[in-house]
Amino acid sequence: MSIDLSGLSAKELATLIRDAQKRKTVVAKRQPIAKARAQVAAAAKKAGYTIEELFGTAAAAKAPRAAKATKSTGKTGRKLPKVAPKYRNPANAEETWTGRGKQPRWLAEYTKAGRKVEEFLIK
Repeated sequence: MSIDLSGLSAKELATLIRDAQKRKTVVAKRQPIAKARAQVAAAAKKAGYTIEELFGTAAAAKAPRAAKATKSTGKTGRKLPKVAPKYRNPANAEETWTGRGKQPRWLAEYTKAGRKVEEFLIK
């Protein structure tokens, strides 16, 4: 990691050094993450829980993060209606595309080979 220090004044450099030394002291005083994880796991076990029950299934491998909005959490925002497909892959009729979003790979390969998108319109 490199930081461009050439544009900083002497006062800004002194502030940066002071803040970095404070942060270094804080980090040095912390216990190793493996030890902290073991303590949390032991406390959960003592209370009769597993880490997965407390934080979810991915928490055993990773630290917990803020939950992202998904369908199960009631994603908010504009609801778009379903759109009928406009294009169909002649090699595999199950592969279709509505014309929205990124072109599917099968269509991109055909257009790269010189064919036009209009050739694949569903009539």
